[in-house]
Amino acid sequence: MKNNIGLLLSKRAIINPDREAYVDGKTGSRISFAELDSRSNRFANALKGLGIKPGDRVALALMNSVEFIEAFFAIAKIGGVIVPLNWRLVSNELEFILKDSGAKTIVFGEQFVGMMKDLHDRGEKTHLENWIQVAANGRDSEFFQDYDQFRDAADDSQPEILAKDDDLLFIMYTSGTTGLPKGVVHSHHTCMWALITFGASCDLRDGDRYIVALPLFHVGSLTPLVLNIYQGVTSVVMQEFDPKRAWELIEKEKITNTLLVPAMLNFMTQVPNITDYDYSSLRWVQSGAAPLPVNLIQQYADLNIDVHQIYGLTECCGPACVISAEDALSKIGSTGKAFFHTNVKVVDGNGDICPPEEQGEVWMSGEHIMIEYWNNPDATRESITEDGWFRTGDVASVDEEGFIYIQDRIKDMIISGGENVYPAEIENVILSHPQVSEVAVIGQASEKWGESPFAVVVKKTEQLQEADVLKFCDGKLAKFKLPKAAAFIDAIPRNANGKVLKRELRLQFPGPSATTVN
Repeated sequence: MKNNIGLLLSKRAIINPDREAYVDGKTGSRISFAELDSRSNRFANALKGLGIKPGDRVALALMNSVEFIEAFFAIAKIGGVIVPLNWRLVSNELEFILKDSGAKTIVFGEQFVGMMKDLHDRGEKTHLENWIQVAANGRDSEFFQDYDQFRDAADDSQPEILAKDDDLLFIMYTSGTTGLPKGVVHSHHTCMWALITFGASCDLRDGDRYIVALPLFHVGSLTPLVLNIYQGVTSVVMQEFDPKRAWELIEKEKITNTLLVPAMLNFMTQVPNITDYDYSSLRWVQSGAAPLPVNLIQQYADLNIDVHQIYGLTECCGPACVISAEDALSKIGSTGKAFFHTNVKVVDGNGDICPPEEQGEVWMSGEHIMIEYWNNPDATRESITEDGWFRTGDVASVDEEGFIYIQDRIKDMIISGGENVYPAEIENVILSHPQVSEVAVIGQASEKWGESPFAVVVKKTEQLQEADVLKFCDGKLAKFKLPKAAAFIDAIPRNANGKVLKRELRLQFPGPSATTVN
């Protein structure tokens, strides 16, 4: 039988037709695996009727919803290539992604109608031909098709499965150091091995109930969602994260597992009277995107909730390293050991394995590593060695027991609220201000977001104020990329080769105290 990710839903619908596949975390509406597969088949056949062929890219600009899930599996079945869009990006960023990916069709929610009309007005700046809108009261433009009408006009027979194994499944864009996003390409094969890897390393059981809270355009949300289908787990989906609602869902839906970023876990601890909720069903929580503070781990340990830190990347379809709650307390600062079916090593500049405690770059390999960066062979060659190791760009050390400690990021990436933010993109915007001479952007510790972008500026005129810098960035960058504060300095510290010494800047501008919320 073909190894097709879309077919996983059809198989699950045969095995557990009446089991809940999807629960809307806001409305409480419920859809069985059989119903979800039927809806997905209808959408797949509708897309085929539209002329979508194997290899055609279909973009999804949808918040977490049943439409996202059924569309994902529908596209996979007929051999299309999914392009999940980060709807937090601005129109110029989305224009680049749509053009670069070659997407001809886009499915979007009514929340993004204004942005879609803007993109439509740009004409040939994208390759888009088909615009399908998910809306409660029908489409908002004559150029848009109504999603429900489009889907329901087709039959729900199983479409011919037109993709397998090394055929492309999705292109997920991540921000690049130059400001241009890079499209990470995964196949049915790499995604399948990500599922197998997660399943072999994590205690996920048939019949579990899992909160999906991170946006589905993140691999840290999308891969677990597909894994839930694979293993017969019910996905309780939050369109937008709310900490109080998360506790309510844990109690009401008897949640057993979830994956959250540290900022979410922190927000949940601030909900009054946590112990009044019945969370006895919760077996474990995974935390990713950034290191979890030890005090936060302890807070959940005091609640008898296990928190398992994971280290993963879009390029590996999610899994890299994982640590148990027990080890997290005894191995403070460690991200654990490699997932099953995953190889991880820390190497020096020559690619040789570093001895214990010595810093080097994290390299990893496995069947779940990406195929390539889309339309970017140079970046692909720089990132994947001839023998298949992926260079993560993260600096780490390994202790005598094999626990990995991520210590810095080679590319100075900032992780703010689970989102990857590259300083170069922010720096390029600020440098376009006529009163700015130099700028360097660093990450500052934030109790609320994990890290927040902070701009260190050399100004040309004395008139320039902090508020001017921050206002200048507004509208030119996605909200999560906006610097939260700025400071002025006479000169940016650099080494003999002219490279900015960001470590010095981090020491000079350590940020607010731990009690301050940015």
